[in-house]
Amino acid sequence: MSPKLDTAIPSLSANALRDPEYFGIVGTMTNTDAVTTLAALAQESRLAIFRLLVQNAPAGLTVGLIAEQLQLPAPTLSFHLKTLTHAGLVNTTQEGRFVRCHAVLDRIDDLVAFLTDNCCGGHPEICKPQL
Repeated sequence: MSPKLDTAIPSLSANALRDPEYFGIVGTMTNTDAVTTLAALAQESRLAIFRLLVQNAPAGLTVGLIAEQLQLPAPTLSFHLKTLTHAGLVNTTQEGRFVRCHAVLDRIDDLVAFLTDNCCGGHPEICKPQL
């Protein structure tokens, strides 16, 4: 989609700078971002971690609970969480002595939007979701 040059500038609002019609962009995900995100999920333990965090959204889980539920040793879990965090799929917060992990659901939304951009030859209204 090319930028609309013949339309009025949208009124400034909190989201005016993110308006895709104004800037002619679909989202913020690039090919490199998509590959990094997909690669992070393309491993059985990391996929299990992410799915567990999605099931426990928005509260998230502590690292100890993730390790316990998935029966992963601490060093292995730490390695996988680092990869998921680097890919933008997980964020962590310190809670005293504990670290709580949360799935970044917006990242998956961005990935799905990126993968389905220009669906059905640019006519997404003719596509029906497969449920």
